[in-house]
Amino acid sequence: MTDEKAARWREERREAAAAHGELLASRQRAESAQAQEQIDAFLRRALTSGPSPEPLAARSYDGRARYKTPLVGWYLRRDETVAIDTDGKFYVLTVPSSLAARFRGVTPEPSAPPLVIGAGGKDGESIDMSQALARVLGG
Repeated sequence: MTDEKAARWREERREAAAAHGELLASRQRAESAQAQEQIDAFLRRALTSGPSPEPLAARSYDGRARYKTPLVGWYLRRDETVAIDTDGKFYVLTVPSSLAARFRGVTPEPSAPPLVIGAGGKDGESIDMSQALARVLGG
């Protein structure tokens, strides 16, 4: 292969990878928008008829420590590692271990909500957002 052909091939691969990346990002944005619609519907129901929100805590990655947060909302998983707050923001409530956090607490950053919580994890560790929200509502 000549240098010119190799350069052209590399550029085509780069363009294909960029197009693939944009397609994946677009799909993730669409899924997040759907998940946010489900969360918004949940909020309308929960804020009028319950269940009541509760203070949310974060856990260390190893699960040994719990840290206070300024958040109030609902846990979406039984292990209390994922939650939404009363503003409808989605949080993964796992953080690095920290001695300072034991005294000061932590302020987790919201992230884009997925349609499937824990997708790609071990069998039995993923749950559809709609199922997680229904479970919180008692359904």
